[in-house]
Formats: sequence, C-alpha cells, structure tokens
Amino acid sequence: MPAVTVPDITILPRVDANPITDKSRPRTVKQVTTAPQGFEGEGFPVRRAFAGIDLAELDPFIHLDQMGEVEYAPGEPKGTPWHPHRGFETVTYIIDGIFDHMDSNGGGGTITNGDTQWMTAGAGILHIETPPEHLVVSGGLFHGFQLWVNLPKAQKWSPPAYQDVRANDVALLASHDGGALLRVIAGEVAGHKGPGRTRTPITLIHATLSPGAQLRLPWRQDFNALAYTLNGFGTMGLERRPVKSGQMTVFGPGDSIIISADDKQESRMPQMDVFILGGEPIKEPVAWMGPFVMNTKSEVLQAFDDFQKGKLGRIPTIKRPSDIHKIHGTPDELQES
Repeated sequence: MPAVTVPDITILPRVDANPITDKSRPRTVKQVTTAPQGFEGEGFPVRRAFAGIDLAELDPFIHLDQMGEVEYAPGEPKGTPWHPHRGFETVTYIIDGIFDHMDSNGGGGTITNGDTQWMTAGAGILHIETPPEHLVVSGGLFHGFQLWVNLPKAQKWSPPAYQDVRANDVALLASHDGGALLRVIAGEVAGHKGPGRTRTPITLIHATLSPGAQLRLPWRQDFNALAYTLNGFGTMGLERRPVKSGQMTVFGPGDSIIISADDKQESRMPQMDVFILGGEPIKEPVAWMGPFVMNTKSEVLQAFDDFQKGKLGRIPTIKRPSDIHKIHGTPDELQES
C-alpha cells in the first residue's frame, strides 16, 4: 500500500490527544458495520463503506466507496462513463494505481499513489473517471476511495470547481508513540493543516499503524467522527472494540479518538490502515437520488430535467456518445431525510 511513506517517521511532528483524565472525553464506539461489496460504473468492484449507517450519523458526508483493492489483468481496468452531479463535492483518493479525470468545467488530470482529485459539482457538472489507456493495456493494481461531501443549501448553487491535491502536498504527522503515520489530506489536526480546500468544514486522514501502535487523535467536539479500516486488525476506543478490514466505526461525542493496532497482523498486510473522517454536521434536509444531492425532492427532479436539457454542461470530447445517457438510478429511488 504505497500512498505516501517516509524513510524515518521519528523526524515528523508528533500528535497526541490530551492525557486521559477525568476531564477528557475520549469518544466511545456507537456502531461498527461491515461494508457490503458491489460494482460501480463500468463494473469495477467497490465496498459501500456507509451501508447500514443512518445519514444523520454521517452528516456532512453522503457516500463512501472503497474502490478495489483489485489486481487487473490486461484489458480489465474499468472506470465510469460520463455522468452528472449537482449539490455536493466528490473527493477521489488513490492509494494504488492510476485514474484519469475529465469534467465539463475544464478540470481534470491524472492521479496516482497518494494523490487526490477534489471536484465541487455545485450547480451542476458532467465528469468521467477512467483508467488511462496504457493501464488498460497492461493491467495492474487499483485501490482508492471516493467520498461525497454534502454542501449546505447556500452553496449548492455555487460554480463548479476542481482541485488537484498531490501526494507530496499532504501534511505528514506521527502518533505520540511514533508507531503511526498520518497523512492529513484535508482539515486540521493539532494545528497541522492538510492541503484540501473544503467548503464544508471536514477533516480527512489516512493513517497507517504498525503492529501494537496506538493512535490518540485530538478531535473537534463539534465534528462527527468515523473510521474505516482498510486492512489489518485492531480496536477502536478506550473500550477496545475489535475491528478488521472492511469495517466502519461510528464514534460518539468527545474530544479525542483512540485507535489501536493488534500486535499480530497478516503477513500479506503487515500494518493496519485506517481512513479517518469527520466534519461539522450541516443539519439540513437531504434529498438524494443517484448523482444529485439536494434539499428537496423538487430540486432533485429539477436536476434531472436540467440534465436532460443539457444545462449541467457539455462534454469536451465524446469517445462514446451513448455514455451520457447512463446515469445511476431513477426518480423512483429518491432518498429523503
């Protein structure tokens, strides 16, 4: 699992929550779920990390897919067709592999190990995510995440935007015991800021824990807190709730997060990797169907109508014109909360 590594973790700034005392409030574990497997786009495998969790617990997040981990044979790599979005942001973080992005607002580029693409759909955009042609020919490893971050009502109609966050730009930190490497993609941890510019206040971290290491993170009390175990075995919270690969932990209120790696890990995955995220809840109604996340059902239906009328943008270069008609879901599948 390449992402970003360092030759000497001991030289990095160390992060530690306040000592555990009667006044401290380490977050307890509210829920642990196991992500079901499925397929997205043209057929690449995903794990639905938020499945089984109430949207109120996830706010301001909407959706999280672990893409892969998969070793493609030549000719097998897959992506998504052209499709629309409105009302939120997509954050695509690549751990292994290569992914191309192109959108109707002129944003785009190629990301690889440890890079992030951050697209603000805002009022509406069309985009496509595909493996580059040379990867399709050669095959190879592919592993990453895509996160959907909701936008408050006041920003849902903002102009589309795109950020290219490179691996060497992330803030690198170490745990108090020097046994965990933290990659801060967005937000702030103990005064150390990640490069991602967020419209909704959030924090995103990819942490790698050595066997037996413990991570004690200070965490904003006004943020929710979630931790997805990518691989390995460990425990969450002071109560040491066991977790393993493919499981999402929902924490309760408090001022810190505690994650511990088991002393023994698999030989194939010798460390524990965790994707840690949290944000300030928006606390607004959510109407979500397929590629549109709005506040009301009528706004979602309007988004469908605007898309069909070509108001969400034009495709810069069409390789397969039929792809533009393949959007996920129908109005009958609308979710509201």
